[in-house]
Amino acid sequence: MNNPKDKFLTRYDNQEQTNDENKEQKDSVVENIEQLGQTNVPQLEQSNIHCLTIVGQIEGHIQLPPQNKTTKYEHLIPQIVAIEQNPKIEGLLLILNTVGGDVEAGLAIAEMVASLSKPTVSLVLGGGHSIGVPISVAADYSLIAETATMTIHPIRLNGLVIGVPQTFEYLDKMQERVIKFVTTHSKVKADVFKELMFSQGNLTRDIGTNVVGNDAVKAGLIDGVGGIGLAMKKLKELIEQNKTSEELLQ
Repeated sequence: MNNPKDKFLTRYDNQEQTNDENKEQKDSVVENIEQLGQTNVPQLEQSNIHCLTIVGQIEGHIQLPPQNKTTKYEHLIPQIVAIEQNPKIEGLLLILNTVGGDVEAGLAIAEMVASLSKPTVSLVLGGGHSIGVPISVAADYSLIAETATMTIHPIRLNGLVIGVPQTFEYLDKMQERVIKFVTTHSKVKADVFKELMFSQGNLTRDIGTNVVGNDAVKAGLIDGVGGIGLAMKKLKELIEQNKTSEELLQ
């Protein structure tokens, strides 16, 4: 006969093992938060939605100082490729809180997001400034927090610029690329966007415009005002619509 005491001890040992595993997991989470400022949520590991964050300054061809908070485009591009290839990922949630950065790097990211075959939703939190504007409108549906801002201004170069016609011609063409991309992937009209870009007196000692939350929607730049809850709801709707479309094609 089995000894009831042995069964109790076995259950006790299993419970102790589970408690030890939970403690190790909690310790690992705490360590990640303390050292890296981030943690993976176990419940979301099997999620069909991938979250991609663009924060700080977008780093391109020139490496920024180590004290700068940066998003490196060479890190984002492989992630976007992986999102497209992975059949388990059905949608992309793009979170932005960026001051802008390298124009070519930002446009490269925006073009890749826009060319994804899977549904995408962007959410501007805090700020989606400068080259962050094309990235935010690259998604299928864009949202902005009520208090978030977007800065629209002409293309600029920092440092010494050789004053020859070719330099200004290059900047002008680059600027037209930005204007064309934004107007193609949002509801804003070209003349309205240019007016915001070249507005004088809106920014201190500069030209350009700051638009906040609802103003970005009224201008046609962003589709709606909302937060993470609405962004997730909208993305799930787009995923279901995408599934329905694929089923009809089969």
